[in-house]
Amino acid sequence: MHKGLFKRARHASLPWRKAALGSILAAAVLIPASAQALPAGCAALQEKYPDWKGKTLVNAINPHTPGYESIDPKDPSKYIGFDIDLGEEIGECLGFKLTYKAVTFAALLTTLAAGQADIVISDIYATEERAKAADFITYSKVFDGVLVAKGNPKKITGINTSLCGAAAAENTGFVEVPLVQALIPICKAEGKPEPTLQLYDNNANCIQAILAGRADTYINDVNTVDNAVKAYPDKLEKAVAVTIPYSVGIAVPKNKPKFRDAVMAAMMEIYKSGDQLALLKKWGLDPENLMEPGLLTVN
Repeated sequence: MHKGLFKRARHASLPWRKAALGSILAAAVLIPASAQALPAGCAALQEKYPDWKGKTLVNAINPHTPGYESIDPKDPSKYIGFDIDLGEEIGECLGFKLTYKAVTFAALLTTLAAGQADIVISDIYATEERAKAADFITYSKVFDGVLVAKGNPKKITGINTSLCGAAAAENTGFVEVPLVQALIPICKAEGKPEPTLQLYDNNANCIQAILAGRADTYINDVNTVDNAVKAYPDKLEKAVAVTIPYSVGIAVPKNKPKFRDAVMAAMMEIYKSGDQLALLKKWGLDPENLMEPGLLTVN
């Protein structure tokens, strides 16, 4: 049996602030920088990395992950969330401003590679495969939640053979897709029906698939799952939380190592100052997601 493919996460997620699951904005939107005090080392970084001071860069995002990046329900011309605030502080630390280009999740790295964006800060998991297309500054641990209909009628217990015969709604390009696909031969070997996948462009559509009865589960960042349960407490529940072997990362072009190093240095200042932890708390995200920034690059 393969019931233990992924460990259950041993943490309790904090409540979320309410945020809309709005549709993607096609145009880039300029968000004003925050007025908070910058980490002490940022002035020196602007001297060390002057190339981006005074510039305006483009951040490609998929704004359908409340708590991380979503359309502001009070002003649809703006985006809000942890990643939005984090990107703004990185920009302030290095002296640049950000505009935003909203795309599907699957298009985040291709948009970056095509030169249509300078950076991707959008709750994207850093993997060896993705690091072939971009360099990553990792900054957050990953805990996934397993979203199911209220009562968990299929008795799903994780990313394991309890998914045999279940329909999983997932975002195109998400790392959870191959994890579910890997269960197909295991289910067959045990004489069970294989799991099926329904691919969508954003979190909202995946959640709606469960609400409409088209899908049995949606596996994604635990904070996203917790927020969905909070939004639909009578219809959805989290079956379990599991740990998966990835980190969330900021993607930058592979041909800009100096920019990568500058963003990494800014992230270290933000981490050491306590601002990263403060942003997690501000957006109701679990402080256990906090990790010291690192690099993932593949030649």
